[in-house]
Amino acid sequence: MEGLGGLRNAVRQELVGRQVDEQIAQRFPVGQRLRVLDVGMGQGTQALRLARAGHKVTGLEKDPGMLDVARAALAGEPAGIQDRVELIEGDGRETGAHFLPGSFDIVLCHGVLMYVPEPDAMLAGLARMLAPGGLLSLLVRNGDALAMRPGLDGDWSGALAAFDTTDYTNRLGLDVRADRLSGLTATLSGIGAPLQSWYGVRVFTDGTEAGEQLPPEDELERLLAAEERAGRSDPYRGVAALLHLCGVRG
Repeated sequence: MEGLGGLRNAVRQELVGRQVDEQIAQRFPVGQRLRVLDVGMGQGTQALRLARAGHKVTGLEKDPGMLDVARAALAGEPAGIQDRVELIEGDGRETGAHFLPGSFDIVLCHGVLMYVPEPDAMLAGLARMLAPGGLLSLLVRNGDALAMRPGLDGDWSGALAAFDTTDYTNRLGLDVRADRLSGLTATLSGIGAPLQSWYGVRVFTDGTEAGEQLPPEDELERLLAAEERAGRSDPYRGVAALLHLCGVRG
């Protein structure tokens, strides 16, 4: 939980939330209550946000500790919101064991693929969960920009090594993997949920200079405005720490 705090997580959650809202507004009728599956929901930030907006949300999380955090957050919500959320302990690679194909309008999978060595089968399973026209939202570590973090930190050996790999050690000290935009674009096309839109997330606030404390509110709004614009503009979005890819089920 300590690794989830601070400015980086605040920027990530706010930008991704805005981007998901934009996709919903573009693809579904105004006021439609959507069926949402949040795979690897973590502390439940996006799941609760969508439930507050009136949607029916199912959260799937395999880590019992994170599930307890999500349950505690849900317990603090009004009864009407609690009624719209179901939390399930389970692995995102086994969605077929929990749900029928076509059960959801939106599937979120944010910050999960980096822990899955071979993600294609999992992604195909997530696509099967979508109804026709449904939205698949993926948030991944940007494999085309792995050299940015060590480079900006002055770690030149690390930067040079990062050009030739998609493997890295994350801030929690875990050995994980990143995804390249080209590879995921091909995968999404192959599983019947071709890429429709993509964004960069954390262009300016990924390095150690970002710190852990949130700035004053007016400064934070300017920071978010700059991050939001960079995340949808070339060439900036291509060097973001994270990529947010949105595929649509055909």
